[in-house]
Amino acid sequence: MQDFKVGQYEDANKKKSGIISTLLTTILVLLLFIPLFSYMDPPPGQEGILVNLGNIDLGEGDNNAPAPKAEKEDTKPKPDPKPDPEPKPEPKKPTPKPKVDKPKPKPEPVVKETVVTEDPNAIRIKKEKEKKRREEAKKRAEEAEQERQEEQERQEELAEKRREEAKRKAAEDARKAKEAAEAKRRSDAAAKAKEIEGLFGDGGGKGKTGKPGNQGDPNGDPNSNILEGKSTGAGKIGGGLGSRGVISAPKISDNSQDTGVVVVDVCVDRNGRVTKAEIRQTRTTTTSSRLKQLAVANAKKYKFKKDGSAPQAQCGTITYDFKVK
Repeated sequence: MQDFKVGQYEDANKKKSGIISTLLTTILVLLLFIPLFSYMDPPPGQEGILVNLGNIDLGEGDNNAPAPKAEKEDTKPKPDPKPDPEPKPEPKKPTPKPKVDKPKPKPEPVVKETVVTEDPNAIRIKKEKEKKRREEAKKRAEEAEQERQEEQERQEELAEKRREEAKRKAAEDARKAKEAAEAKRRSDAAAKAKEIEGLFGDGGGKGKTGKPGNQGDPNGDPNSNILEGKSTGAGKIGGGLGSRGVISAPKISDNSQDTGVVVVDVCVDRNGRVTKAEIRQTRTTTTSSRLKQLAVANAKKYKFKKDGSAPQAQCGTITYDFKVK
């Protein structure tokens, strides 16, 4: 801390000494120039010898020439001079507009062409090196592009293998699940059959199969007299096809006991063939995928009358109401 203060004082003393030295030098220079700006009034007489008044080539005797008489002043009063006429004001000259100097165009720098002559062998070697450098760069770029494409193909192959493996595993899991469900269904059916057979130990029962046991459905009602159930549905034409005549309308008959309404959107061409058949989910009430498949397959078999004036695709609906009979 003490060393820092000493350094500050030394810097301050240096600045003060520099200012004082500059002022003293300036004062001394001014004192040297003061005699040059002063003169004597009247100026000092000329040095030399006083010479008698007269001519250089004429003169004789000892008497000096009398001093010239001073002219007598005219004491008569002089009339007052006429006042000078007032000068007429000069007409004002128009103030000239300041000239604006147009910027002169800068001369274009003259580029001196320097002709450099090189050795033809050096030029040839240089061109060969440049050509070789370009070829090597092109080759490296092609190799890099080839490596990139190969890497991309490897990645695509790996991704395809993963997808195939995932599909295979999903299919295998679905097959196993289906087999397990089918095995469980068979096991449950066998257990149910044994249970039913136990109710008729003497071999009696109800049915028309010619085999001992009780005919019906494992999930049926033991008090029901219906031996078998069939789901049947008749298609009903609607929508834009209500006025189109039907030639062939096949019926549906299924041994399952699924019920519900299935609505199929269909489109027919001018020749009466069904070109489109899809389930309309908004009006379909059944959840049975089997009934939906049967309805779509049946709708595709419909035959309508030919109509040359009809649109190319005349669309409507076929509604199936499946009930157990």
